[in-house]
Amino acid sequence: MDELFQSSGTPSNWALRLKASTAFLRHGGKRILDLIYPPACLACMAATGEIGTLCPACWNEVRFIERPFCERLGTPFVQDLGPGLLSPEAMANPPVFQRARFVARFEDGPARKLIHRLKYGDRLEIADALGLWMARAGRDILSEADVLVPVPLHRRRLLARRFNQAALLAAVVSRHTGVPSDPFALERVKATPPQVGLSRLQRAQNLQGALKVPEAAQLRIGGRRVVLVDDVMTSGATTNAAARALLRGGAAQVDVLVFARVVQDG
Repeated sequence: MDELFQSSGTPSNWALRLKASTAFLRHGGKRILDLIYPPACLACMAATGEIGTLCPACWNEVRFIERPFCERLGTPFVQDLGPGLLSPEAMANPPVFQRARFVARFEDGPARKLIHRLKYGDRLEIADALGLWMARAGRDILSEADVLVPVPLHRRRLLARRFNQAALLAAVVSRHTGVPSDPFALERVKATPPQVGLSRLQRAQNLQGALKVPEAAQLRIGGRRVVLVDDVMTSGATTNAAARALLRGGAAQVDVLVFARVVQDG
């Protein structure tokens, strides 16, 4: 060790050189990986300049949800009529959760491809990009949050898929915001049939009693402001059921952060 210090001057100089060498190796390693696995668009696999991004064509096809939107449901307005407005749907059928925020519409395009490749194609690295965009889209609710809680899968589905995409997204959002994620604060205690093809009422009935806060987790979320995290929202039945379970478990408030939302135009 003395020889190392003597050869480099002072301990501080040695540390600086070590840091520079580490950075060089990291940069060189990235260049080698780029040669072996050239960066490709996460949606269409076209060549890109960086890993973990979309190509310009796919980026332009994503229908991002930005203001103006309903402050409660997060659904977009056609025109801006001023801040703080609620949609007719939010006033007629208020959700159990307080506010919802989304990145994009769940259309037949890049957003749908990204979700499907994450969930069914074992492309777990896609969660890094989606989680970063979610952290940006939900910055207002995340700034007030105490804990992130991903929507859980039933253990049978978790065993079949081997991972919970909502938990992956929550972990990435946590990394970018510093808000802790608690993947065990909510449990799906009842295996439910797929929601595809069901009406809004049938979806709600399908989820009755399916979610709960385990007794051991009630102390962790009691009195706390929770942001519920998921990949896609269709009718809102799952998020409403999850929010209701969290409030019954002691949460002070529940907001929702989801990557994509099915939006009915007109």
